[in-house]
Amino acid sequence: MIFASRGKVLKRQRETKVDQRDEFTRWMDVLLQRAEEAGVEGEVPVAAVILDGQGRAIGHGRNRRQNQRDPLGHAELVALRQASIVQNDWRFNDCTLIVTLEPCPMCAGALVQARMGKVVFAATDPKRGGLGGSLDLSTHASAHHHMKVIHGIRETESREKLERWFKQRRRANR
Repeated sequence: MIFASRGKVLKRQRETKVDQRDEFTRWMDVLLQRAEEAGVEGEVPVAAVILDGQGRAIGHGRNRRQNQRDPLGHAELVALRQASIVQNDWRFNDCTLIVTLEPCPMCAGALVQARMGKVVFAATDPKRGGLGGSLDLSTHASAHHHMKVIHGIRETESREKLERWFKQRRRANR
């Protein structure tokens, strides 16, 4: 009996992981479209959403550094600000941030400070990534909070979108 019930539990856990990955993929598709809109407006095409423990969106953001002349106008921070107002708290232990590009060290530090439960991102950033690309603040000895990090969902699409955007920008600035 114990093994049978354990088997059922394990099966449910696997189904939950598959369902969760499908949900992350659906959200990433939405975020890639929002990132495209940011790119058209002259921003680096990055978009983010924060989901609460029940999977409801409580914060959205896309880059707006250029248009608002705000050095903190990263998609992750915009979403974090909005989510903190919606839930009337700064702690996000049971929440998930989904974003199209690996957070930079500034955003990764904010996510650690906000005690984000999980971070899901599409494309890694080997030059400036703060969650494994260049350095990993989620596992750093100074981090008082450790979050789960998942990457690679729609990675190719996100990377190609960023590469096209930067290539167009370089051509336009010649």
